[in-house]
Amino acid sequence: MTAEHTVERSGRKDVRELLFSFQSFFGLIAVFVAAIAFSPRRNGEILFLSSENLFNVVRAVSEIGIIAIGMTFVILVGGIDLSVGAVVGLSAVGSAVLLVNDDLGVLPAVLTVLAIGLVFGLLQGMASALFGIQAFIVTLAGLQIARGLARIWSDGQGVAIAYGDGPNEAPLTFSLLGERTFGGVVPIPALIFAGLAVLAVLFLRTSAFSRHLYAVGGNEKAARLSGVPVNRVKIIVFGISGLLAALAGIVHAGQLNQGSPNDGAGYELDAIAAVVIGGTSLSGGRGSVVGTVTGALLLGVLNNILALNNIDANVQLLIKGLVIVAAAALQRLRPTT
Repeated sequence: MTAEHTVERSGRKDVRELLFSFQSFFGLIAVFVAAIAFSPRRNGEILFLSSENLFNVVRAVSEIGIIAIGMTFVILVGGIDLSVGAVVGLSAVGSAVLLVNDDLGVLPAVLTVLAIGLVFGLLQGMASALFGIQAFIVTLAGLQIARGLARIWSDGQGVAIAYGDGPNEAPLTFSLLGERTFGGVVPIPALIFAGLAVLAVLFLRTSAFSRHLYAVGGNEKAARLSGVPVNRVKIIVFGISGLLAALAGIVHAGQLNQGSPNDGAGYELDAIAAVVIGGTSLSGGRGSVVGTVTGALLLGVLNNILALNNIDANVQLLIKGLVIVAAAALQRLRPTT
């Protein structure tokens, strides 16, 4: 093979790699255009493009998006976290019980719930990294444990959050999580999601830890031989995942004004879907938070336009499943580095 042919093949590979790195953006654009085309109209107005509806899309994906950011860290090291949905339920219950039944202030309650999520994630990371148990098994057990703890803590019932200054009433400050700002337009959860996404992107692009993270996901054995603290990296990313799942549970409780042990059911699947659609490799070592955010928005737009057209819920599941399979299939076609 001549040098000219080698350069040509390398150039084609670089172009393909560039296209695949933006697959989630192309997918979001395609779904967005389709949503405009198939959106119902009212008095000539495209309902999908109304500012209220677009911000509803962002609000709806905020919880899943927050979880998916944490899930991205775990998947980048070649792991998986199936417990995040149950941790959302545990955190929502914890928020409601601490604020209403225990009369804690907002800050102590929030910090306690975040600490619970962080510790829960760290323990799972330790079980997987130190004892060599597959993350799938550890977090599947964690899912059951978190769900059981939520039911014990709430006596198996939802805990309503009423606001006021009296006993068994939560401080009014907590209700801000269900409000909108900037003239009553932008949902508070959307701002939390956006702020976390920016911090996560900066962290992955500038920190030394991120280099260790990608190294472990790309080739764990080589990373270990290079002096990377593999076990520590794995434990930390599971801690991050648990922490962000707890934050999502707090946001969930603030939006719905209650905490139920059944909250967050299936959220882990939506979070994994957002990460996969965003182009992160399930085998680890390749992916980005930007792609994950785009994947979450794609799912949000898809859910929204299907709901606007009153598509049967079972058909919605079918369509979303096909989108996820298509995204995973595209990863198989992506050039290897």
